[in-house]
Formats: sequence, structure tokens, C-alpha cells
Amino acid sequence: MSQIADTAHLGASTSASRTSSPISLPWIERLVSFDTVSRNPNLGLIETVRDELRKAGIEAAITTDPRGQWANLFATVPAHGGQTNGGIVLSGHTDVVPVDGQDWQSDPFRPEVRDGLLYGRGSCDMKGFIGAALAMLPRMQATKLAKPIHFALSYDEEVGCAGAPLMIADLLKRGVRPDGCIVGEPTSMRPIISHKGINTYRCCVRGFAAHSSLTPKGLNAIEYAARLICHIRDLVDEFRAHGPFDELYDVSFTTGQTSTIKGGNAINTVPAECTFDFEFRNLPTLNPEQIFGRIESYARDTLLPKMLKEHGNAAIEFTKLASAPGLDATEQAAITQLVRALTENQDKRKVAYGTEAGLFANAGVPSIVCGPGNIEQAHKANECVSLEQLAQCEAFLGKFIHSMSVEAQAH
Repeated sequence: MSQIADTAHLGASTSASRTSSPISLPWIERLVSFDTVSRNPNLGLIETVRDELRKAGIEAAITTDPRGQWANLFATVPAHGGQTNGGIVLSGHTDVVPVDGQDWQSDPFRPEVRDGLLYGRGSCDMKGFIGAALAMLPRMQATKLAKPIHFALSYDEEVGCAGAPLMIADLLKRGVRPDGCIVGEPTSMRPIISHKGINTYRCCVRGFAAHSSLTPKGLNAIEYAARLICHIRDLVDEFRAHGPFDELYDVSFTTGQTSTIKGGNAINTVPAECTFDFEFRNLPTLNPEQIFGRIESYARDTLLPKMLKEHGNAAIEFTKLASAPGLDATEQAAITQLVRALTENQDKRKVAYGTEAGLFANAGVPSIVCGPGNIEQAHKANECVSLEQLAQCEAFLGKFIHSMSVEAQAH
């Protein structure tokens, strides 16, 4: 993940935030109390939000994965007169990363406010934004809206943006066409116009087992996997040395790595199989399929023929685990101009981490990233968001709601 450093936002709170709580705090604490680590179902959280929306007269569409316990939610606050198409989406993921092995000073799923900071897993990434948006529902309904406002809550973003595509496909199927989307990942309430794409793969290299004293009769899967891993590293080094570059990113070039590997079963056995996982994070101006194509062609055209000469059962198999497209918002897009105006921030910022904004953009919904909290606090022990940042987010959302009103649109 990128580091949008802004320690001033973390270290001190305003006197107002020390004496009063953001109106969204109860909602955020409620959301954080759900243990929605990606390996756990998020259905309880989604059903809670659905029920609260229903009490307010808002019906939500739920899409679930085949397991039935992981779900997305999409709900619309209609415009004055009942219009539900068009409008702006407020988007956030409900899953969080694990706390295993981390040294927390408090229970990560029992939110706690200390010294102007709200601690808890997901408080920053990104239940703070979701809670702030839900807390503004009464104001949305009290406003004479010219265009609708939508809520989009997803699952499994942290494991490769697996949930949002189902929700987006459902929207397209139902003919829902929002005009724009704000993804509330933690950016210290500063607009992010671009981020890299994420692409993760698993490779299984199949050789042939033999006793190590008879190595010519076997085919060593680990050794050939190592050659492919080194090729991936060479490709990454090429991007690092020659680009293309975009200096607005903290890491200005396309990156990649091999992250896990497993193979063999004994020191005296030629390993018959080796499996490894790898990823690359591409600048949005690069085609990720072309990058993967260079890896695949090396495996197919260079390594596999050598392997087949040693044994006829040799194989190299790739499986795409997850992918999320990059985002490259244009300054001319209405959503970009709107968020810049509401935040009064014209600086161009790009990040190396991925979000669901690229998915919405690829579906024809112009998107931008802007939300409370500092990304440096995400994924670590004692994750937190400042009450000041939450107050800033509420102020932003208040101005956003007014901008969607009949009164504002008339001007």
C-alpha cells in the first residue's frame, strides 16, 4: 500500500474534536464491532445495515457469493420525485485484514477512543467512511435531492476485490447507471485521481518424482519454478530500470514479487511439483495482460520445451487468483471536479495501492478516491482514525449532499 504521509492529521486533534464526538461515531463503532476479517462472513454486518436502511424507508439490493455468507449491499436514496438512476455512489468495503500476530493494546473488535483517536480494526480502512456516510442518511432524506445518492458496500476487497464485481454486474443487469463514484479509502480527505492495478497469480510447475540418486530419471519442479521466478524478477527489474515512470506515485514504476512458494517432500526425492504465488502492480497506462503474456510466453516457449525433453509429463499451469484494474481519472470528469471543489484541494495525487474505484471506472462510472484517515495506520496493530478526520469527512459529506440538492443544481 502507498503511504500518503500526513502525521499532523494523526498526532493532534482540534479542541472541538476533544470536546465533542463526530455524529458518525456510534455507527462506526457498531461496524468495527463486527469481525469481518475476509476469512469470516460479513453477512451480519450487511443485514444490520439493510435493516437500518429499511427502517428509514430505503430498500437495499443484496448480492451474495456462492457460499451465501458473504454479501454486497447497494441502496439508493432517491432524488426528489423518485428518480433512482444517475447520481453518485458512496462506496466502501466491509472486510478487514487479520489481526493475527499483531500486538494490540486493546481488543481490535471493541472500538475505543483514546486521546482523540478511534482505535479498532477497520476504523481507518474503511469503516470510518462507511459509518460517516450512513450517519448522514437523515440529512440526505431531509434534502430535496436533484439526483439520487447511492450506498455501495462490498466484501472481500482485501483479498483481491472479489466482491464488488458481482455487485457491479448486478447494477448493469438492472440498468442502474450512476454518474460517478466516491470510494472512501483513507486518503486524509485528499482526492486521489489514480492508482495502480493489482494482478495476482498462482503457478504450478509439474515435474516427475525420482530417488535423488537417480536424478536423470526425474524432473525437478522446484528448479524450473526457480527459473521462472527469476524471469519474473528480471522483468520487474526491467520496469525499475527503464520504466515507464510516473513520478506522481511514491513508487513510480510497475512492481512485482513472488510471495509464497511450496514444493518437494523429502531431501532425497526429486520434487514432482512446485507451486508459487506472484503479483504485479501495474501503472494504469500499462496493459496487465501484456505483462502476464511475457511471463506466460517464457514459460511456454523457453522452459516447457526443456522440461519435456527430460520428461513427457511436464507441465506449467497458471491460475489467476484476483485482479483489480488501475484507476486513471481525468481532471475533466465531473466527479473529479466535484470532489476537488468540495475539498478545496487541487493537488494531483496518485497511490500504489489498489481500490475498487478502477472496477467502477471500467464499468463506465467515473470514480475518485477520497476518505478519512491515514493509510499508514491501515493493516497494522492499533489501527486508528482521528476524530478530527471523521469530523472533516462529515463536513465533506454535508457539502456533498448540498451539492446534490435541487437548490445547488439550479445554480
